[in-house]
Amino acid sequence: MAMLEVRDLHTSFFTPAGEVKAVNGVSFFLDQGKVLGIVGESGSGKSVTAYSIMQILEKTGKIVSGSIKFNGQELVGAGEKVMKTIRGNKISIIFQDPMTSLNPTYTIGHQLMEAITLHTNRNKKEAYDRAVEMLRLVNVNEPEKRMKQYPFEFSGGMRQRVMIAMALACEPDILIADEPTTALDVTIQAQILELMQSLQKELGMAIIMITHDLGVVAQMCDEVIVMYAGSICEQGTADEIFYNPKHEYTKGLMRSIPTVDSDGSRLEPITGTPIDLLNMPAGCPFAPRCDAAMKICMRQRCDRMVINDDHMSACWVNVKEEYEKQTAEGGEEA
Repeated sequence: MAMLEVRDLHTSFFTPAGEVKAVNGVSFFLDQGKVLGIVGESGSGKSVTAYSIMQILEKTGKIVSGSIKFNGQELVGAGEKVMKTIRGNKISIIFQDPMTSLNPTYTIGHQLMEAITLHTNRNKKEAYDRAVEMLRLVNVNEPEKRMKQYPFEFSGGMRQRVMIAMALACEPDILIADEPTTALDVTIQAQILELMQSLQKELGMAIIMITHDLGVVAQMCDEVIVMYAGSICEQGTADEIFYNPKHEYTKGLMRSIPTVDSDGSRLEPITGTPIDLLNMPAGCPFAPRCDAAMKICMRQRCDRMVINDDHMSACWVNVKEEYEKQTAEGGEEA
């Protein structure tokens, strides 16, 4: 049994302008010790999927339908009392911006100790020792001194390390990292990713890595989910997604990555703008931006098609190619 099972998850935000379907039928599994990457443009539903799992949505947000099971326990509708035993203890999250996630009026030590005492039975002295231990684990120098400092006294990379320490303080089974390297320079980004990889192997936890950086995904992830307009358009192992992309959106993402052998040629961006989630089309949401779109793409969404045991894609182009292949093979046999 998978550690985390998400089935047909629908999450919406109810605004004066109407219902925003931020997550629209997302399903995936996460096994112990694995790293799952969720990629896509801003507004594709990556973070809302994570917040739905943690059930920390804004007041206007609501899980409309679907199931989220952690070790067989249903979390949807479980209530705040149950979720308090899950958050921090079993599933932790690193938010996008550590500066806004940390309280500027409290010291780093106070915030770390608060998280530890809230989710464990440790007393104040034990929480202090654990906080110092975690800061040392994430390579924060002079941890005893740092405990007395405030967030503004830390660099961006150091604040991110503090957030990782806070998330891992209670040794969760699953760590959700929501854009953990945003706004960090390349050197610090590499250090943070290396740190997360070493901690993941040391603690044996599973990680959900949410990012729009495909380089991070290639370095970290075992499996990858590509999201667009709140839906999963492609899903598979990292090797399948990178070397055998089947959805036109995924292909567009791959073409937009700069390479060292580009010979000075211009990048090939995905044309158009993301879909309006208030007015979702009947067909494929990526169709208006897709160069390979057909009439059926505009009228009807494609079900996810099995490419192989490690790969699924929801694209009519795949259906067309499979039909043409079977037709050609049938003609040869005749």
